[in-house]
Amino acid sequence: MSQVTTFTVVGDSAASGVGDALPSGTTFGWAYYLAKSFQDPLVFLNVSRPGAKSQEVLEDQLPKVLVHKPDICGVIVGGNDMLRNGFNPAKLHSNLRQTLSQLQRNGTTALMLELHDPTEIVPMPKLLAQVLNRRIDAVNQVTRSVANEYGAILVNTRNIPDIYKLENWHIDRMHPSKLGHQRLAAEFRKLLIGAGWHLDQVDIEKIGKRNRKESLVWLLRNGTPWFIKRSVDLLPAALILMALELINTKLNRIPAVTNENIAFASFSTAQDIEEFEIDELRVS
Repeated sequence: MSQVTTFTVVGDSAASGVGDALPSGTTFGWAYYLAKSFQDPLVFLNVSRPGAKSQEVLEDQLPKVLVHKPDICGVIVGGNDMLRNGFNPAKLHSNLRQTLSQLQRNGTTALMLELHDPTEIVPMPKLLAQVLNRRIDAVNQVTRSVANEYGAILVNTRNIPDIYKLENWHIDRMHPSKLGHQRLAAEFRKLLIGAGWHLDQVDIEKIGKRNRKESLVWLLRNGTPWFIKRSVDLLPAALILMALELINTKLNRIPAVTNENIAFASFSTAQDIEEFEIDELRVS
């Protein structure tokens, strides 16, 4: 009998499969399609949860998978940290480093994912887009830094060809559609094969477009409550940050001085982490 591989997943809604669900509410997602492609016997465990932040992943989800000594672990988190008032890139960096450090000590191959640019597919005010992009860039820089430091397999979502075609995205434009999840699985498969794993092709299914009635029902049932909840949490901070953005623009783009100005190491390779350069990133 072939060796049994243990594949686990921790993280948020992007890890749990939101955007790829049956009418019953059962979700699948990229990790499910990737798990199906393994040739050897596989133990698959996904403990991710929509809404989870990096602190929960570190303190609650990670211990649940470490007891199974995973060979591979998807760590997909950061979007909820970014969408909350009081976002702190340094805290996200610390949480992810501790998470990846424990996985590395276990001999686990980590899978990570950078965030896409929602402003490519969601119309929004220019100032809000600037604020949102600054936060997303901060999350992605943290993710890249930690992935490089600990030798994780990293998928850069923005580099996937035609990724901003709407068929790849759920109606909320924040999560992949079923097709989008399958394409992410295919990207992870490609990188795992390059690292020596043996996997079959990921099945890519063409999905019919959601009609207007289905879209309206989804928005009323899911989109509106989500928007109200996030507005209470993030909107006051977003308004303040947009005001600062406007002031900075009027003053020849002088960077805002905040306690979120942060710098992260960007390691040249995963194996050679002695020589590195510091890239400064300002998050206002």
